[in-house]
Amino acid sequence: MELRRVAPSAAASARFALASFAISLAFAAPAVIQADRVLLVVNDNSPLSRQIGEYYARRRGVAPKNVCHIKTKLDEEISRDDYDRQIAGPIGTFLRKEGLEESIYYIVTTAGVPLKIPGSDGLGGNYASVDSELTLLYSDRKNGRPHIINGVIPNPFFGKRDRAFSHPEFPIYLVTRLAAYDFDGVKGMIERSLAASNRGKFILDLRSSDDEPGNDWLRDAAILLPRDRVVLDETTQPVWDQTDVIGYAGWGSNDRHHNRRFPGFHWLPGGIVTEYVSTDARTFKKPPEKWIPTMEWSNASAWFANSPQSMVADYILEGATGGSGHVYEPYLTMTPRPDLLFPAYYGGRNLAESYYLAIPSLSWQNIVVGDPLCSLGSPAR
Repeated sequence: MELRRVAPSAAASARFALASFAISLAFAAPAVIQADRVLLVVNDNSPLSRQIGEYYARRRGVAPKNVCHIKTKLDEEISRDDYDRQIAGPIGTFLRKEGLEESIYYIVTTAGVPLKIPGSDGLGGNYASVDSELTLLYSDRKNGRPHIINGVIPNPFFGKRDRAFSHPEFPIYLVTRLAAYDFDGVKGMIERSLAASNRGKFILDLRSSDDEPGNDWLRDAAILLPRDRVVLDETTQPVWDQTDVIGYAGWGSNDRHHNRRFPGFHWLPGGIVTEYVSTDARTFKKPPEKWIPTMEWSNASAWFANSPQSMVADYILEGATGGSGHVYEPYLTMTPRPDLLFPAYYGGRNLAESYYLAIPSLSWQNIVVGDPLCSLGSPAR
């Protein structure tokens, strides 16, 4: 296909003045990389979790006092009661006992720690990702009671382009997960995070030229990034086979013309991805080699792990350094906003801050995959 670099639409142009102001704020507070802000969570019942924890702690210099060992089940799905007893309770106790509640900003879970909590669906439902629930350990202690689990909790850090993340101003933890299809995948992700630099292209792939919200967020992201670093495509054909990719956002398998498992990108170290896809973090088990994600919900033979949809772990396998995903249906309004994510990341914020600036709600379906300290550094001036 011929890739088009498209001028902003009339709707996007009308927002240009606001966007021009916002871009200056995106650079206001690049995060300082400090391993002592990290709490690393290891499931001692999982050899993979232990292996990842040891490797990450060594490569990032995470001190033993910042490693929380828990013992929980190996299943990706865990009941609410078991989550409280085996994950949230022990982590909260560890933070209090070690006096780390204020100083820790980032909680890093590892593959082998359960991924999701089943429950009721819908906007008032109580199913959630383990990682999104862990973000609220800080506010639960401050409030002296657990948060309500039905529905969403507004993310207090969402959209705060001009504020550095700190406690107690933002009473949450920023939780990311070191997970891929196997240890080599996680190891590669960690190594790429250490080699990240501020170069390469942001690929913003609309599924059509209309003004539905997801498409407009992609257009706004294009306005907020340097023109020579952006590929904005408004055609109905997906963008494939790009080189020097540092960021990608699109519709994944929710684009009806999506007919490949991998986009064929050459990823630069530090490259990140986000998609408007409901179940792209439903599992970190590896699909069969010939499996292709689709929109075929009516055809169960096309499913993998109870869904036909694309998966964030495939992007990690292809060479991305980080990504976001959803363990159950999040609804479009709760997916990460690329117009907040990419300008923050380009401007020097680390991976964790960039994603959580862009995620509207907590106690929900979202997860963030990657090293929270990964940073491109400030852009060249």
